[in-house]
Amino acid sequence: MLLKVFLVEDETVIREGLRDRIPWDQFGYRFVGEAADGEMALPLIRKTRPDVLITDIKMPFMDGISLSKIVSKEFPRMKIIIVSGYDDFEYARQAIEVGVDQYLLKPVTRMKLKTVLLELKDKIEQDQEQEDYRTQFQNEIQEYEQFSRRRFMEKILEGELSVKEIYDEADRQSIEITAAGYNLLFLYLQEKNKDKMEGFLKKQDEVLHYFLRYPQYLLFRWNVNSYGVLVKGEMSQLEELTGNCVEYMERTCGDQDQLEWYVAVGKPVERLSLLSQCYQSVNHYFAYRFMVPGLHVLTEKTLENYVNSQGENRLDGVDSSQLNPEVIKDFLTKGTSCEIQDFVQGYLSGMSKALESRMFRDYVVLHIRFTTIMYLESLGVAKEEYVGRIDEKYEETCLKASQVAEYCTDMLQAAVDIRDERSESQGTSAMRKVLDYIDENCCRESISLNEVASAVNMSANYFSAIFSQKMQKTFVEYLTGKRMERAKKLLRETDKSSGEIAQEVGYKDPHYFSYVFKKNMGCSPREYRSKGSA
Repeated sequence: MLLKVFLVEDETVIREGLRDRIPWDQFGYRFVGEAADGEMALPLIRKTRPDVLITDIKMPFMDGISLSKIVSKEFPRMKIIIVSGYDDFEYARQAIEVGVDQYLLKPVTRMKLKTVLLELKDKIEQDQEQEDYRTQFQNEIQEYEQFSRRRFMEKILEGELSVKEIYDEADRQSIEITAAGYNLLFLYLQEKNKDKMEGFLKKQDEVLHYFLRYPQYLLFRWNVNSYGVLVKGEMSQLEELTGNCVEYMERTCGDQDQLEWYVAVGKPVERLSLLSQCYQSVNHYFAYRFMVPGLHVLTEKTLENYVNSQGENRLDGVDSSQLNPEVIKDFLTKGTSCEIQDFVQGYLSGMSKALESRMFRDYVVLHIRFTTIMYLESLGVAKEEYVGRIDEKYEETCLKASQVAEYCTDMLQAAVDIRDERSESQGTSAMRKVLDYIDENCCRESISLNEVASAVNMSANYFSAIFSQKMQKTFVEYLTGKRMERAKKLLRETDKSSGEIAQEVGYKDPHYFSYVFKKNMGCSPREYRSKGSA
């Protein structure tokens, strides 16, 4: 691609001579404009955005130094060549101060200009190459940054970090977390129809990019299908900021038949140290998505309104819809250990009066027990494995009303443990296949997360989340590590060039390989080899 060049010269003969007699295309340039002084040139430069500006130093209305100052500020990457008829140190000093790249004395010969233009062309291409490397590398580590942010937010919400530790880690990750007040949202996004995955992923990206656009929202992944949003701002703004999130979710997802979605909203707090309390409230509301599947916005107010509206559907104060076995089955399928207590609390919240009856208590307990057994049997788990875990703790099957919540919690915990153990076993087997596949193919330049996910029959989104959870590092981080280990071995044990090694470990561009190697190892491939042989 030809670079663009613009010429500013008040002497018509010189300007036209340079314009017409220089074979710009042979030097790798395209002539895009000219002007007789800086004042006339500036709007044209802003319009054409040349890569190189050639300007005389002495001109009427606006001279070359003044023009260069403005251009350097507005277009810092533009290269500037000043042409002067004055062999004066003061002019050269001023040119250096404003960042001029070359200072040529008149008369400018064709060979002299050719040399300068080719030097600048190489420099521009090298700068662009480095910028491309930075962009590519940044894209590759973006997934790692998301993983680090998730771990950071987990520690904050679970109260594991002091305020000082929070600020120190936020500074290390370049996260702006300081605010007068905070609130927390949990988003759940899941496709209903596997055949319409493409549409779901497009809608999911649209939702996530909404929260990434605004500095008041800090988006982070919570688990495979859930995301968290930390809302930051003045206490007086939090209600509006939170409301905007909810309105956006309703507007964007409300009419999507292929999308299962929920948004749970916590209670605002004034301090970072109180975020764990906000997390407790939002996690409690979030658990209600299993019990009230038609209620997509889960807040203290919407749940209270729902309870009040269900009066005609209640039997002796009990919401009959909650006794649907699908509620328990849905939780066992999608719920997590950290949600069990909130789920049980919500599930039993409208039954406290009815639980005084021993007959009703037995019914609720047996309902959960039988539903759980049926769910586990559908996974291929023997009934005895589950019953043994529960009955060894509860020899007495006759429970008091005050014991029901704990017993139900233990029943669900045992079932989720068994589910996760089987999933872990299957996941370990699948992960072994994943790692073997990566080991065998890591040095292929075309290997990607999508390819590996497809090889083990997983969606790319699910695979990305599972891989980082299992390995405590992202796919790209793991792949790069494997490539770097191979590269170090080749640098130590062979005399192959850096370009040959780059090709062998999966990098088509040897310059980018060197860039990544230095970012990861702290030294260039050549320096690493020198240290090894020293």
